[in-house]
Amino acid sequence: MPSSVIRSFHYDPVEEKLDVEFVSGRRYRYHEVPDEVYGEMLSARSKGEFFNLYVRDRFRVSELA
Repeated sequence: MPSSVIRSFHYDPVEEKLDVEFVSGRRYRYHEVPDEVYGEMLSARSKGEFFNLYVRDRFRVSELA
């Protein structure tokens, strides 16, 4: 299901990094995100709701240029 908040996201399983681009154009990298969390986000009906509950404020984050 498309998200009204998240434009796209990409996961690097080797580095356990989750890159998220929001519809605002801002991009962030979440560090040390387990494979299981990414898999659950992929299958979540609402990506934005899943992100808010299980990613945001739970992992170290850096803003990407």
